Amino acid sequence: MGDVANSSVGHHAKNQQHGANRAGGFGCTLPELRSLMELRGAEALQKIQETYGDVSGLCKRLKTSPTEGLSDNVTDLEKRRQIYGQNFIPPKKPKTFLQLVWEALQDVTLIILEIAAIISLGLSFYAPPGEQSDACGNVSAGAEDEGEAEAGWIEGAAILLSVICVVLVTAFNDWSKEKQFRGLQSRIEQEQKFQVIRKGQVIQVPVAELVVGDIAQIKYGDLLPADGVLIQGNDLKIDESSLTGESDHVRKAVDKDPMLLSGTHVMEGSGRMVVTAVGVNSQTGIIFTLLGASGEEEEKKEKKDEDIEAQRGAHGHKTSKQQDGAVENNQNKAKKQDGAVAMEMQPLKSAEGGEMEEREKKKANGPKKEKSVLQGKLTKLAVQIGKAGLVMSAFTVVILVIYFVIHNFVIGGRPWLSNCTPVYVQYFVKFFIIGVTVLVVAVPEGLPLAVTISLAYSVKKMMKDNNLVRHLDACETMGNATAICSDKTGTLTTNRMTVVQSYVGDTHYKEIPDPNNLNPKILDLLVHAISINSAYTTKVLPPEKEGALPRQVGNKTECALLGFVLDLKQDFQPVRDQIPEQKLYKVYTFNSVRKSMSTVICMPDGGFRLFSKGASEILLKKCTNILNSNGELRSFRPRDRDEMVKKIIEPMACDGLRTICIAYRDFSAGQEPEWDNETEIVGELTCIAVVGIEDPVRPEVPEAIRKCQRAGITVRMVTGDNINTARAIAAKCGIIQPGEDFLCLEGKEFNRRIRNEKGEIEQDRLDKVWPKLRVLARSSPTDKHTLVKGIIDSTIGEQRQVVAVTGDGTNDGPALKKADVGFAMGIAGTDVAKEASDIILTDDNFSSIVKAVMWGRNVYDSISKFLQFQLTVNVVAVIVAFTGACITQDSPLKAVQMLWVNLIMDTFASLALATEPPTESLLLRKPYGRDKPLISRTMMKNILGHAIYQLTVIFTLLFAGEVIFDIDSGRNAPLHSPPSEHYTIIFNTFVLMQLCNEINARKIHGERNVFEGIFSNPIFCSIVLGTFGIQIVIVQFGGKPFSCAPLTVEQWLWCLFIGIGELVWGQVIATIPTSQLKFLKEAGHGPGKDEITDEEMAEDEEEIDHAERELRRGQILWFRGLNRIQTQMEVVSTFKRSGSFQGAVRRRSSVLSQLHDVTNISTPTHVILSAANPTSAAGTLRMFRFLSP
Repeated sequence: MGDVANSSVGHHAKNQQHGANRAGGFGCTLPELRSLMELRGAEALQKIQETYGDVSGLCKRLKTSPTEGLSDNVTDLEKRRQIYGQNFIPPKKPKTFLQLVWEALQDVTLIILEIAAIISLGLSFYAPPGEQSDACGNVSAGAEDEGEAEAGWIEGAAILLSVICVVLVTAFNDWSKEKQFRGLQSRIEQEQKFQVIRKGQVIQVPVAELVVGDIAQIKYGDLLPADGVLIQGNDLKIDESSLTGESDHVRKAVDKDPMLLSGTHVMEGSGRMVVTAVGVNSQTGIIFTLLGASGEEEEKKEKKDEDIEAQRGAHGHKTSKQQDGAVENNQNKAKKQDGAVAMEMQPLKSAEGGEMEEREKKKANGPKKEKSVLQGKLTKLAVQIGKAGLVMSAFTVVILVIYFVIHNFVIGGRPWLSNCTPVYVQYFVKFFIIGVTVLVVAVPEGLPLAVTISLAYSVKKMMKDNNLVRHLDACETMGNATAICSDKTGTLTTNRMTVVQSYVGDTHYKEIPDPNNLNPKILDLLVHAISINSAYTTKVLPPEKEGALPRQVGNKTECALLGFVLDLKQDFQPVRDQIPEQKLYKVYTFNSVRKSMSTVICMPDGGFRLFSKGASEILLKKCTNILNSNGELRSFRPRDRDEMVKKIIEPMACDGLRTICIAYRDFSAGQEPEWDNETEIVGELTCIAVVGIEDPVRPEVPEAIRKCQRAGITVRMVTGDNINTARAIAAKCGIIQPGEDFLCLEGKEFNRRIRNEKGEIEQDRLDKVWPKLRVLARSSPTDKHTLVKGIIDSTIGEQRQVVAVTGDGTNDGPALKKADVGFAMGIAGTDVAKEASDIILTDDNFSSIVKAVMWGRNVYDSISKFLQFQLTVNVVAVIVAFTGACITQDSPLKAVQMLWVNLIMDTFASLALATEPPTESLLLRKPYGRDKPLISRTMMKNILGHAIYQLTVIFTLLFAGEVIFDIDSGRNAPLHSPPSEHYTIIFNTFVLMQLCNEINARKIHGERNVFEGIFSNPIFCSIVLGTFGIQIVIVQFGGKPFSCAPLTVEQWLWCLFIGIGELVWGQVIATIPTSQLKFLKEAGHGPGKDEITDEEMAEDEEEIDHAERELRRGQILWFRGLNRIQTQMEVVSTFKRSGSFQGAVRRRSSVLSQLHDVTNISTPTHVILSAANPTSAAGTLRMFRFLSP
């Protein structure tokens, strides 16, 4: 985003540009074009006429041709970029590695450990006078020699070192995560292409390469990437709500309002525009720049205010006034500079709109999504564990201190000597360190890491499976999906359409007719009707390779019709050359309401001819005549229509064909018709032909749908097609099976069943329809949204349904937003649909959705595996440290050893278990549902079972180890005594048991073969072996810092034997049926119903079910998005600065007030922080730790 620093550069550059521009040889300067784009409607027209004569005059000044476009000359394009800027918003700098290290250091537990370690270090250098050592009790006794006593500093240093390790690992993880997200973001941006004309050819260029002077072709569903002036338009309607907040669509025409702005959506029609402003000079760019700059101003202002306070204290009132003046001047300067820089931008997300902001934007926008299921459960679990850990650690410290005091001063009866104070304090510090270590081990800080790693890993791999994930949580939500509402065209079918049957001149042809058998007049009319009345951007090009199919470019239905023309041995290009797009008199473009498209051309005799094409049942109702076999008009009555429907259209539809009617109408030369009265104009038509278009089912779809059904997911088809066609395709796909009890409804019937007499939707009525509904045909976008909302809001099942929706059109936006997971089509999808979606299917294929389900379930299982492993270690380590401390006054596992265990079980285990690849077996079970706890009873059985084994082993070794191994006891060792073999064996056995239990944790459903597929995960194998290697080094050579004494081979073998016993014990546990263990409870439920906040309730009530309102919401998004990105950054930085979010709210409202003139959208000014947002999870969980008590 443009910032104040840049703005001064911009200011300087701008002054130099007046000369540069004229020198550049272009007839328009940058400021001139910017001020032009700020005008609207009549003002803009007047300005264009006064300054340039007309739009072609503007094109001349910009050295471009309205028909041929730019010359595609590299030096020319480069020159334009230098003078008018690039279509790109410079990204925000990523955090440096050092900043991430600093953030990782903010972890409260680590800070406590650092302080304890520093105190311990300081005290270890204090030696009490020798003669009094007896008086201080057995405090210094037992130190073999002076050298050992002096080695007291090692423990403190070792703790500091391990803290540094933990911090570096965390920072590295955060850094690689951010890098991945940026890669993903730039990929999303690179995929964004736009059609421009260069050298007379229509080509697609990446949005970032657009330059001023380009002639861009715009069509229905586009998100405009730059500002421009309309050169030629057909029935163009633009939704400008993202800039103005007005939800009404704005009609654009060359002679009324030709100004097109970046970031706005084309809702209808098509046209061409000349690009006049790109990047930060476009309207959206200016807003982005202001947002960036205002944020910086705020920060500077705060700093200044702080300085002022300080100065006031020092110099009294006089200085403060001068200071204030200075600040005001600076602000004014900043504002001026803002004005100068407010330019350079693109409507898409800037490169920094990283995934996190994406998600935040998503969270804050439109129909608000709940926190993802997994996050809710994890947050709750983490808080519970954190609290338990805190209580245990406090308890440990208290018991150790009381025991020490009673033992020394009450039983021993020693007086407290002032000389001995540092020695006693050293003991207390040691106890404190033990307590903190218990807390470190108890708090599962690996959880957010595991979630992040698992999600990031899945997202990366899902790319290969043609799923481009835009919002991280969608990946995991998909694993819980219970219903998929899929489009038909392109998702279930190949979207390669061909005409296979036709009804022309009273004859029904089952294959392509021979052109010689058709009347020349009909043939000529048919060719003209198809060639002219379809978007000129739609073409059928010769195949790239010999023997391949011709390439279809543009709208696939139109491609099928053009292909039909070619099959009739005719050609559409000469017709289009004869009547170019500029000569079309009037175009009624296709939209979801009309379900037809019509084009008017002027005839040589001064009359007009209208060509129309559309859904056969809709268009035939408007036909009053039909051409017979001789090409003459024959009247076409309702009775004839019914017969045609029965004999021609229904049989075609039952073969799964889509029927399109092609018709025309002539207007005489006398009086010009009232073109705006569309119902009148598109009426009294003459039918030329009805064609049946086949769109074959994708070969892999039936199998994919079978997998879904087996996995407990209901697939429903929602299509705009005829009900017979839809039913035929649904049967081919396996969505409906013979003998099943299902419903196939048309949109009208669906609405009749779900609405009451007043026309309001009733949930009870909907609940009677949706469970059996499998096909919804002739449905409008509103119907799709109603269905999705109805299924999500339904309370009839035990579980709330989790719904995924696919969509490709602009009008699918509301349904995609409302769904739990929205899939947009990467190839056929419009920009608007992609903006509204969570995942983009890069191959538009239904079977990719099944892969998304598999990955989603895998994420869930990976987290459960990690939890099963982590909680076992937690339980054991905490109990061992606690009991050991209470009985022997010292934890059998030392602080440094605990940190190593913590590293194994948190960081390494999360890497090893979170990267398990998914298997097909994941699709053999039903979805878990939103209420299923993270820790099932089987997992609880495993956790407790393994904990019992480990505790038995460790306590046996602790209290009888010296007898078993015939070594010195390590219990009750004095301060600074050398490490004992006894405690080393305990530590070593503990770690080896964890390693073997990590293999057990790979299975969470009670499977016996825990090694299955272990070699398909190299990360897991290398982590287990690597940890084992490091463990050997630590034990044999760790010495004093790790409190380890080297072990003999025999002792090692015993440790290993006990460790491997874990695997055998795992088999024993698997034998015990879970159902017999009634006392086991599940854990990790999601937040309960009563925990839903009032605010969310209010948001829900607010959601009114009018598609218009919904659409508007979808469109306001964009602007709110800008607003939100700003706030999210504010909140994050405020947290880092002060830990309070008052400042963020304050600053947010100031940003809002600045923006209020631009948008009249009421945006709630509360700040929402998601505690377990995977992208910032690691950081936020650290906050937990001091919020949790």
